[in-house]
Amino acid sequence: MANFFKASPKKTQVQQHLTLNVSHLDQQGCGVAFQGKKPIFIEGALPNETVEVNLYEQKSKFSKAKLLRVITASADRVEPKCRHYFQCGGCNLQHIDYQPQLAYKQDKITQLFSRQALNESLPWQNPIVSEPWHYRRKARIGVQYNKHGMPIVGFRQRESSYLTAIKSCPVIVEAFGDIFIELKGLLPKLSGKNAVGHVEIIAANENVVVVRQLVILTAQDKQLWQNFANKNQWIVYIDDGKNVTPLTEDKSLFYSLTDSIKIEFSVNNFIQVNHLVNKQMVEQALAWLALNDKDIVLDLFCGLGNFSLPIAQQASAVVGIEGIVSMVEKAQENAQINGITNCQFYQADLNSDWQSELWAKQKYTKVLLDPARAGAYQALTQLLSYKVSKILYVSCDPTSLARDAKLLIDQGYKIEKITLMDMFSQTKHVETMVMFSL
Repeated sequence: MANFFKASPKKTQVQQHLTLNVSHLDQQGCGVAFQGKKPIFIEGALPNETVEVNLYEQKSKFSKAKLLRVITASADRVEPKCRHYFQCGGCNLQHIDYQPQLAYKQDKITQLFSRQALNESLPWQNPIVSEPWHYRRKARIGVQYNKHGMPIVGFRQRESSYLTAIKSCPVIVEAFGDIFIELKGLLPKLSGKNAVGHVEIIAANENVVVVRQLVILTAQDKQLWQNFANKNQWIVYIDDGKNVTPLTEDKSLFYSLTDSIKIEFSVNNFIQVNHLVNKQMVEQALAWLALNDKDIVLDLFCGLGNFSLPIAQQASAVVGIEGIVSMVEKAQENAQINGITNCQFYQADLNSDWQSELWAKQKYTKVLLDPARAGAYQALTQLLSYKVSKILYVSCDPTSLARDAKLLIDQGYKIEKITLMDMFSQTKHVETMVMFSL
């Protein structure tokens, strides 16, 4: 085979230090400045700031830079509350005051809708918010071991698979305020190297710690975990990769949704991480749907019945559809526990063709969707033939929401109301509720 000469590409000399003016935030919460026409992304920089940066990555269409110093600060800049903020990758907006955080998130949604050529003014309602600190009732804490076998307990560093050793976290609920220190003290005492993969915390009627155990527990290890549980009044579950079992007695886990409804769940079930936002979200969904005793409501991606059961108390009937069998079974149990008889649950893959299912042949007056980050495009393409008057879309990803909104609007739906739901304060994550009407 002939070999042809190919000139090596010239390496662009990276200018180490620059002084830049920041114009705006991108979709990931990074400050954006320009060198000529090329954007430079600077994590931690804010609009209208003059900053000194170190350029560390240069591509043909963009560059990345590390923030070294803020020369002229934005009025929106605040001191981060967390001591680990500049290393930990869990939060990325703590340096922005709370109201500007909300404005940024709302603008992020508006921009994404505009990219889909949805340029009409959005009918924004007041955002759903909670306390911006100590709101997170469920979180996964990483565990890694250094070369000496000592544990590092914390969250991933920014843009890295390595962990930042955490001593405290101001966004998790206060019931787990000492979890990092307690784990740091316990883990070295366990038998076997690299014994624990991660730890998940869940706060509900009971405070639960789920331990991903990588080696077989000895009797001594079990006693150490039991002492840990007793000291902190936490319930410990052990996840061996096949089964998740309580260390001692099994207790019913639930959270209160309304004055009359409680939702039971298992430790491996999905629940919303922000309890107060979740309650307000459900209340607003009921108000926006304007339910009456003649409504037959279809709840897609229904989970444990978080929306289905409150809706059933105001509607004639509700059908909830979920892809995970265990959650369907739990939703059925929750209907029984709460004495709700007009709510039925079925398992189906909503990203496939489901129109031949018996439940799909029923007529519905209103629909609620609460999909995962990938959105609900496949479900909506099938749902269009139902021509229901109201579709309430609860979204945890604004990009897929904007795509799906275009599909509905192109088929004649209008956006009646839209609101931001700040489920994850101090982070770039955005959740939205939109009422589409035909």
